[in-house]
Amino acid sequence: MASDLLERIKRNPVGDWTIRDVEAACREYGLLFRPGKGTSHCHLKHPAAREILTIPARRPIKPVYIRKLVRYIEAHGEAS
Repeated sequence: MASDLLERIKRNPVGDWTIRDVEAACREYGLLFRPGKGTSHCHLKHPAAREILTIPARRPIKPVYIRKLVRYIEAHGEAS
């Protein structure tokens, strides 16, 4: 079942989403969230997945990265 936050992100990927919103969604779905070391990107990974999703942490987060996040969560995430 999709969370309220994920549903809002899906409905409005162009919204003013912050990296804190991304981190909250990751936490809800069991993804590991790691800020980059010395870079302006964050890395997301599900423990069972081979792929790592990289998202720029600076605002505004472009809709293309929000859509990638939604697809990644739908493919790998499990709601807690």
